Amino acid sequence: MEDAERKMQFLYTLRSRGVTDRAVLTAMEKIDRSQFIRHYFTDRAYDDMPLPIACGQTISQPSVVGLMSQALQVSPRDKVLEVGTGSGYQAAILSQLARRVYTVDRHKRLVTEAREVFERLGLANITAFTADGSHGLPDQAPFDRILVTAAAEDPPGPLLAQLKIGGIMVLPVGQSDTVQSLIRVTRRDEGFDYDELRPVRFVPLVEGLGKDG
Repeated sequence: MEDAERKMQFLYTLRSRGVTDRAVLTAMEKIDRSQFIRHYFTDRAYDDMPLPIACGQTISQPSVVGLMSQALQVSPRDKVLEVGTGSGYQAAILSQLARRVYTVDRHKRLVTEAREVFERLGLANITAFTADGSHGLPDQAPFDRILVTAAAEDPPGPLLAQLKIGGIMVLPVGQSDTVQSLIRVTRRDEGFDYDELRPVRFVPLVEGLGKDG
């Protein structure tokens, strides 16, 4: 299949699975997922499926990336925190939607490899750190938007505290690999509103640095 035809099929699949926001679709058309996948999985880059990456992690399936980006409701002036850099693909999509993206991962290798891709693609508005994402990035807080790409039992308190009033956080929550829900948290003057969006399946949010960090 030719690249143009493959990309058209890719975008059609995204739309059919609920990704309808024009800015998100444009970002996903522009950012080539194959840049974030290594070795013999690159020919699966346009398939709507998660794929393995280093450190026992995965790159999420594109439709989930699109739905999470859409749920975050990013505007061009927003400062976004992503917890769980992974391959860097989600941060790259966010970089097309936001003014500034900060992304953290507990695995130093993943951060190093993601930085190399960001540099190669000229994505200068992303800053990547090796850090315990469950604590967020207090030095850069508050954030307009926070996206978490690993599942916690409850939204972590430090991340809630780093969200601006009116800000939105999207994250998977659940106590096991099999029962997780994607939720959207909106911070109000008087507290937090919670919306359950859809069932999902993510790796767990783990405290501390990885063995390579």
